Amino acid sequence: MGQDFSDAALVLLGHGTALNPNSAAPVYQHAAELRRRRMFAEVREAFWKQDPRVTQVLSQLTASRVFIVPLFISEGYFSEEVIPRELGFRGQGQDSWSRALRRSRQTLYYCKPVGTHDRMTDVLLSRAREIVDKFPGPGPPTPGEMTLFIAGHGTEQNENSRTAIERQVLLIRERHLYAAVHAVYLEEEPRIGHCYELAQTRNMIVVPFFISDGLHTQEDIPVLLGEPESTVREQLKRGQPTWRNPTERLGKLVWYTPSVGTAPQVADVILERVHEAAG
Repeated sequence: MGQDFSDAALVLLGHGTALNPNSAAPVYQHAAELRRRRMFAEVREAFWKQDPRVTQVLSQLTASRVFIVPLFISEGYFSEEVIPRELGFRGQGQDSWSRALRRSRQTLYYCKPVGTHDRMTDVLLSRAREIVDKFPGPGPPTPGEMTLFIAGHGTEQNENSRTAIERQVLLIRERHLYAAVHAVYLEEEPRIGHCYELAQTRNMIVVPFFISDGLHTQEDIPVLLGEPESTVREQLKRGQPTWRNPTERLGKLVWYTPSVGTAPQVADVILERVHEAAG
């Protein structure tokens, strides 16, 4: 990995939303870390749905190479269709397209999203391990005594939304660490609330496969896991965690982790995506 990026700019691209300030936090978190490493001429934050907009950020960069890394979970509708089309990488109705785009004295590289990278398996597993180490409960269970759930968004609009999550389930099952590993979803079957029926063990751990700790992870999922909505809202208002680890519910002991996208190791996954595009 001895490539020199001192002539290059790195743009971390988040979805963004006006509804929740936490949505943008991982973009700023990882940009700050990569700036600290001084590998690139410039590191910039950009968003699709909030300022600074990605088109505006790209128009300001003068570096000869620009690497755009989407902080998205899946190769879905936005990351692979809408955004590359808007940025000029992909023509209308075009199936095959190039992730490198030459414009005047610049080459833009549109990297693959971080969520589909192989190293996200280690990020997921570290999230699960850390929460039990931090909150061992009455007697910390071993992974072999736990069922691991990977909670995703899921959507009928794009089948790739599930692919990234199902792939992680298979990769983690192959390691034979947990008693069982399942995918559960916000908007598709099996739903997140079904985890109590799916778990054959008393101990279970839920890892949200989301980029940010936004409304889905802080509000929707705790409610689907059985936390009263009024309690969740009250905790949010006070700026307190909306899930106590571990919580006993329906005869199960449940651990719930922060989202994968806020894990510090994601900065290294971003760099992997840059190296791939440059290579």
